[in-house]
Amino acid sequence: MTTSQTTTQRDTTHDTPPAERLVLGAMVFGTAVDEATSFAVLDRFVDAGGRWIDTADCYAFWASESGYGGQSEELLGRWFAARPGVRDRILLATKFGAEPRDAADWPASRTGLSAAAIREQITGSLRRLRTDHVDLAWGHMEDRSVPVEETADACAALVSDGVTAGIGLSNHPAWRVERARRHAVGQGKEPFSAVQHAYSYLQPRPGARTGNHRFGWLDDELVDLAAVENLDVWAYTPLLSGAYDNPAKPIPEIFDHPGTTERLAVLDDVAVQVGATRGQVVLAWLAARGIRPMLGGSKVHQLDAAVAAMTLELPAELLERLSAVDVTPPTA
Repeated sequence: MTTSQTTTQRDTTHDTPPAERLVLGAMVFGTAVDEATSFAVLDRFVDAGGRWIDTADCYAFWASESGYGGQSEELLGRWFAARPGVRDRILLATKFGAEPRDAADWPASRTGLSAAAIREQITGSLRRLRTDHVDLAWGHMEDRSVPVEETADACAALVSDGVTAGIGLSNHPAWRVERARRHAVGQGKEPFSAVQHAYSYLQPRPGARTGNHRFGWLDDELVDLAAVENLDVWAYTPLLSGAYDNPAKPIPEIFDHPGTTERLAVLDDVAVQVGATRGQVVLAWLAARGIRPMLGGSKVHQLDAAVAAMTLELPAELLERLSAVDVTPPTA
């Protein structure tokens, strides 16, 4: 059974208002996106009924003059200060483990997921965010230099201390997620309850590396684990940075295989049938499968289109048709 044919158990499509099914990613707020535009997008998201906002302590070090992160969290902190009461209306997630200690030597210099580093990083995040807690704290990139049990214990302590309501792992292979969860449960501690990975309708060639993360793409084992253990699944880059609908943005080379050609043909046909864009169909397809799409849009109209996609009800026969297409070429 392929990832495209498997569904997770946490279906967010029927018991959640449309905008709540989205996550607004704040990665480039405060760097590539200026404060006025960031505030406008954030305001529209809340007005539309959106709740989850996701950031990280390393965002966006590559776009900042200093070479260090924190700009996104600082902007969100200023937004909270400028909008009294809005912090209580949203659910806030941040990530730690990938901030560079030396930007010239990243990712080798990243802060990592030791107990001491986790406590130091979340303390800095809360200060920048101007809040005393987050609703979900993520381990951002796996750290093989630290036993995953240590990471699990340190993250569980954040929950018991009231620093976060939940914990998750981003860009970790399924076996490390399960090892960490088994350790936590055995110790009577809070286990990781969510995973965050890149994912979209198109699928990369087998073995292709996605971005800076060795295990960045949501794979069959993670989907299976999430279904069995009832984990939340968040998908970043679901729109391939606009490549589905913007002719100026080519589809990345890692998707260059016959499966992509077949999937795009079906996607085009379904989009015409339901009167939506390719990207809107992709978002609706993800949500229908219980996967929470993360929107990295930097413009209000992009947010509006994504919210509209969450109201799109794809008939069962179209969902089946979208999912039935082979996703990758056969391997030798």
